[in-house]
Amino acid sequence: MTVVDDRPEAEAPAPRRRPNRVLALLRNSWRQLTSMRTALILLFLLAVAAIPGSVLPQRGISPEKVNQYFVDHPDWAPRLDRIGAFEVFGSVWFSAIYLLLFTSLIGCITPRLRDHVRALRSRPPVAPKRLARLPQHTVLPAPAGGAEAVAEVLRKRRWRVEVRGDEVSAEKGYLKETGNLLFHTSLIAVLIGVALGSWYGWSGNRLLVAGADNAFCNTRQQYAEAKLGPRVDSADLPRFCLRLDDFQARFLDSGQPEFFNATVTVDGPDEPTRRADFSVNSPLRLNDASVYLLGHGYAPVIRYTDRFGRSQTSTTPFLTTGDMGLTSEGLAAFPDANVDPKTGQRAPDQQMAFTGIYLPTAPQQAPFVRSEYPTERNPTLNLVAYRGNLGLDAGIPGSVYQLDQRQVRAGKVKEVGTKLLRKGESWTLDDGTTVEFLGTERYVTLSVRHDPGSTPLLVSCGTLLIGLMGSLFGKRRRVFFRVVPADPTEGSPTSGSSLVEAGGLPRTDYPGFADEFAQLVAAVRGDERAAGRAGAREGAE
Repeated sequence: MTVVDDRPEAEAPAPRRRPNRVLALLRNSWRQLTSMRTALILLFLLAVAAIPGSVLPQRGISPEKVNQYFVDHPDWAPRLDRIGAFEVFGSVWFSAIYLLLFTSLIGCITPRLRDHVRALRSRPPVAPKRLARLPQHTVLPAPAGGAEAVAEVLRKRRWRVEVRGDEVSAEKGYLKETGNLLFHTSLIAVLIGVALGSWYGWSGNRLLVAGADNAFCNTRQQYAEAKLGPRVDSADLPRFCLRLDDFQARFLDSGQPEFFNATVTVDGPDEPTRRADFSVNSPLRLNDASVYLLGHGYAPVIRYTDRFGRSQTSTTPFLTTGDMGLTSEGLAAFPDANVDPKTGQRAPDQQMAFTGIYLPTAPQQAPFVRSEYPTERNPTLNLVAYRGNLGLDAGIPGSVYQLDQRQVRAGKVKEVGTKLLRKGESWTLDDGTTVEFLGTERYVTLSVRHDPGSTPLLVSCGTLLIGLMGSLFGKRRRVFFRVVPADPTEGSPTSGSSLVEAGGLPRTDYPGFADEFAQLVAAVRGDERAAGRAGAREGAE
């Protein structure tokens, strides 16, 4: 038998639309990116990606160490440089992980925040028909006042209560989801704070010697090391100058530091000249900048008199070797020495340089290689004199704290003697020239920086910890009470009165819910001692 479709043409079924594969792919990709599992994976990858930035030297922090790495590892350094290993935190792959994590957290939190707000505004759910199926269940005599009396007991213990006739629904523990959302929102704020500090922050390190002739002004050229964010230009640095007037330090008998304080004169274009004090844990706050005290040391004052009778004085900081006694090493160079005042000529091999070890408290007997205490109780300077072509006229870059050993190995600079000098003593060299140890000046190592993301970062970390505590210790749970007629059977102990059927369930893992439910039931029953224990327990939570 043949079936004929006699429906009108207008009623014919519409053809199915083929799904758009591109939209489906984008939708599925977005769901995968905004899942909590992906966010955790990206957070782990971000931590792993930051490891090379802490192991390898970075150009923005120490370009000298990067150059030295190229010298020490000529094969590996170019390969690592091609993948951005010396600029990890500004590389494309690190920024990609950073942005993906940022996007994933926002996409993960937004729907959960919407659902949480909706849950906070909604009423507790209707009690299930069969309370006996809940994990906690009991039956007790109904208190005077019925459902309203039960609701009043629950409200006193800060439960969200809804009364529907003879039924009471209550829930508690929204702090867990609130803390969870606060934690992840704070994590996003932490990322924003780090980004602000990276883009708009700047920092620089400078060694500053005491004295009126050693003022330092906040320009990029006067920093030993400077790092400016991508959004910061040299002209954006605030204008001010610092001069170190005094530095005080106290040490324990063991040599451990006890107190540091630097006194500086601050001169700015928009404020009068003033004096200020700051220490290690109390930085100097200036306009859009903070000055931190990182270290200190001694700068020996050495006067050299050449064979023409001209004297030159060098106040060069000697860098500490890391021991507790502040043993220091450094270089005092005199490239303009031994210039004939009549002709203005100087033989290229007549430049002078002195390398030395300074001991604030030298031992009473040799060897004089290590200071016994960080303050100047027996200051001693052990000098080694060099004469020759220091290579400074050739424009070869070098350190101001160390002699260029390439010139020594090439025979262009030769050692001419050694001498141990105490404060005020002089030394006459083989060519009749003299060198004198006049004393020392103090110097400090300063770190000047501006980080606009520090305050948001601090607030975010604080709220992150608060959210974490709420997420760990908050427990979602619900309880239900239903007033039911008593069993009319004659002889029953509750014959002629009403009963309350109670049930409860935890929404999350909560081992102590059984005890809390029992205490809550006791409070509804009217047991004052149990009610007090329940109130104290719930107040602590």
